[in-house]
Amino acid sequence: MTSPRVATRTRQMDIRPKVLGAIGLSIGLLLAATGLARAEDEKIIESHGYSFFGDLSYPADFEHFDYVNPDAPKGGEIAVSAPGTFDSMNPYSRKGRAGRYSWMVYESLLGEMPATGGGLPADQIGESYGLLAERLEYDEGKTWVIFYMRPEARFADGSPVTAHDVVFSHNLFLEQGLPSYAQAVKKRILSAEALDDHTVKFTFATGISRRSLIDQAGSVPVFPKAWYEENGARLDEPRLDAAPGSGPYQLDSYDVNRRIVYKRNPDYWGKDLPINKGRYNFDTIRVEYFADDTAGFEAFKAGEYTFRSEGNSKRWATEYDFPAVNKGWVKLEEIPDLTPPTPTGFVFNLGRPALQDKRVREALSLAFNFEWTNESLQFGLFKQRHSFVENAPHMAQGAPEGAELELLKSLGDLVPADMLTEPSVRAHESRAKRLNDRRNLRTAMKLLDEAGWAVGDDGMRRNAAGEKLVLEIPYPSSSSPTLTAVIDGFAKNLVAMGVDARPDKVDSAQYTLRNRDRDYDIVFDNYRAFLSAGTGLMQMYGSGEADFSLFNPAGLASPLVDAIIERSLVTTTKEDEAAALQALDRALRYERIMVPVWYNDKSWVAYWDQYDHPENLPEYAVGVLDFWWYDAEKAAKLKSDGALR
Repeated sequence: MTSPRVATRTRQMDIRPKVLGAIGLSIGLLLAATGLARAEDEKIIESHGYSFFGDLSYPADFEHFDYVNPDAPKGGEIAVSAPGTFDSMNPYSRKGRAGRYSWMVYESLLGEMPATGGGLPADQIGESYGLLAERLEYDEGKTWVIFYMRPEARFADGSPVTAHDVVFSHNLFLEQGLPSYAQAVKKRILSAEALDDHTVKFTFATGISRRSLIDQAGSVPVFPKAWYEENGARLDEPRLDAAPGSGPYQLDSYDVNRRIVYKRNPDYWGKDLPINKGRYNFDTIRVEYFADDTAGFEAFKAGEYTFRSEGNSKRWATEYDFPAVNKGWVKLEEIPDLTPPTPTGFVFNLGRPALQDKRVREALSLAFNFEWTNESLQFGLFKQRHSFVENAPHMAQGAPEGAELELLKSLGDLVPADMLTEPSVRAHESRAKRLNDRRNLRTAMKLLDEAGWAVGDDGMRRNAAGEKLVLEIPYPSSSSPTLTAVIDGFAKNLVAMGVDARPDKVDSAQYTLRNRDRDYDIVFDNYRAFLSAGTGLMQMYGSGEADFSLFNPAGLASPLVDAIIERSLVTTTKEDEAAALQALDRALRYERIMVPVWYNDKSWVAYWDQYDHPENLPEYAVGVLDFWWYDAEKAAKLKSDGALR
């Protein structure tokens, strides 16, 4: 699915509304009056939620999601950390650096929001349930959808959430949102119309895939039209006075670059909905900002914030032995994570001429030594990542066969011959005893020689024009010492190849700007894993928006990848969808657009012992801000023991 994108990186998507009829008209008369009368043989699907294959796990009368504690108490505070700085509470602008969780105050028709929120269950893939919309209906061919909204829905200022707000928000993203989002959506959604105050219809283009149409329309964050008009606000500008939302949490206060506080709205309109039972249990969510990860960890030890997700293996292995842990005040958990790990690594900017040669990219990849990194810097706690969907059922394994092979063969000359017969590309192996694996460096140097980058008398690689192979690798000053060491080690091996590698630690704001402007040769960044087919795949990996999409940091533009995505979008069974996604993983790995690094199949969390969570956590989310809760008795004991103030 195409996403509007929270346009801030730390580690995501015009026709004017036409108001028809009078309020007193019945929907049947209204549809007839606007040319929407249905043929008797037209099959109309009505539902409380949406799945492309129509297989919703929760029935219309479900009481709550299976994994929540419906009796979880409400109250208390959870405090978390964020690195670097922020100067905006508008998460949808390319400009500025948005505050963490600033997207959280908004809701959508189907609740499809970043992370786990709204009507998106954390135990299923590809399913969403009505949030602002109580139900929807659409024709079997998915050429249109009508959402029937909940009349009781309210923004935090008490004003009703209407179909006019939905249409306004949809058009706002098309006019002022990210170009990659607007370009993709305009091709698919022809119009959005408010049929009355609480009924909205989207009409879709014909001759395109039916994927990511209904869920796209239902996932747009809804803003109050009146607030934007009264304040002259724009979606593409950073601002600290962001629009009120309809969600359970709203912005309470902020201190720029230091702190953000969100408070649960006691008058939240949707608190009794089945999809919200047992969720959004904290009264307050506090975000504390720190210049770097070391300062953040010291603050956690001192109890300045109370929940920490740990990504630093060295710290997890060696530094969680401070007094609060030994006294039992701080709990440590390793929570199994069944989602495919985020495809993170050193991403090549394919806009740079030197990096357009795949031999060069393969050679540079050999500078990363996973085995040494894991043993020397990460205490052996990580596994090597090979795939864009590591450990998922549709991860490409070995040579293609069966339905995947047939799909690839059907694409003709787009598919290189060796892709049909050779095993899928895997990350290279290295010796763990030393950073410099001479075997890999020799292979890399041969590849660079073949690509026309010869070694000069000064030991530096130059092309036929005498230009040095210079590679800038910017990274934020808030990075952990371990990541800094990883980047430095990668650069040292590049230098050993004769490459002029230049790691560049910059402040967070500058890094954000360079990242958005693609002002780098190599960047430590990520793509997104994919669990199902959707038009968002084009935004991440497709050619159409490759020049400017924030989702595509390499700028990949591959006709083969485009063709596979297109095939995935027209699959009609889960088996064919899986074959297409497997082929996509294979093709992406063949392109060598990034150096895959590591992954962890567990989530490491540490928290002061005043929280609880369901015994059986869902497969696809830790969900600390979603379905954990505050234990007042445990909190009182920590205070009586002098652990927390």
